[in-house]
Amino acid sequence: MIEIRNLTKRYYSLTALNKVSLKIPQGEVIGLLGPNGAGKTTLLKLIAGLIVPDSGQILPKTAEWPRIGLKPERLLFPNQLSVREYLTLVAGISDIPKSATRQVVMDSLAQVGLLDASNKRIRNCSKGMRQRLGLAQALIGDPPLLLLDEPSNGLDPSGQNEIHNIIRQLQADGKTIVMSSHQLPEVTDTCTQIVVLNQGRIHYQNSTSAALSAKAHTTIRADRDLEPLRMQLLELHPDVSVEEDMVILQNEAVRLRRQVMTMLLYANYDILEVRQARASLAEVYAEAVN
Repeated sequence: MIEIRNLTKRYYSLTALNKVSLKIPQGEVIGLLGPNGAGKTTLLKLIAGLIVPDSGQILPKTAEWPRIGLKPERLLFPNQLSVREYLTLVAGISDIPKSATRQVVMDSLAQVGLLDASNKRIRNCSKGMRQRLGLAQALIGDPPLLLLDEPSNGLDPSGQNEIHNIIRQLQADGKTIVMSSHQLPEVTDTCTQIVVLNQGRIHYQNSTSAALSAKAHTTIRADRDLEPLRMQLLELHPDVSVEEDMVILQNEAVRLRRQVMTMLLYANYDILEVRQARASLAEVYAEAVN
């Protein structure tokens, strides 16, 4: 959908982004991770056109720029207005024809589950409702590219789940989404790609599935100490290790699990447990920022 090339943004002596390059394919949900000050919000603002880079380019993949919907991290609403009145105002400044405004507003409310609250004053909305209202605002005009800055920030687990469900449905509807988050489970559950920013640079990027399978491992536990077979097992692959009654297969050695179990059974060991695990996003993140 868009491509970012060598993007740099400075605020006086602070370099917020330093030669960042990134491709944003259509239909993906890209999670931006990183500590405070890593450059996540700056990147979203640059893509949205709210600020301009000092150098580098943001280029559309087609002749025309895609329409963009932005949900900022800090949501500031006119509390005296109702939910519907506010979105009608947003539609008006988004060049939505007056004849289509009511339907556009109702459609955006329906997508985030706020139809029943359309006449509620914003001052009386919960934080979860305000987050959904921020999403509804971003959806006005049905933009194909959504930029979501901390979409579930400050919500309880139930509210977070509601936002996650909405994001998954938006992707199913064909939206491309770039979202920043400090919530690692949120990124694991909703994002198809991961980008870790730190000190203005990309330190890691991969698909979520590849990131979580990169350090997959299998543990095979036998009924007694494996010392008699230690050397034979270690010779199978560099990523095989033996600890007392357990054989641990990491990375590509995972594919040897059947061979290992055959060796154990042939040597009259009983296999008590076979456990397969994958890396957590916390491990991937920690390794990327350290």
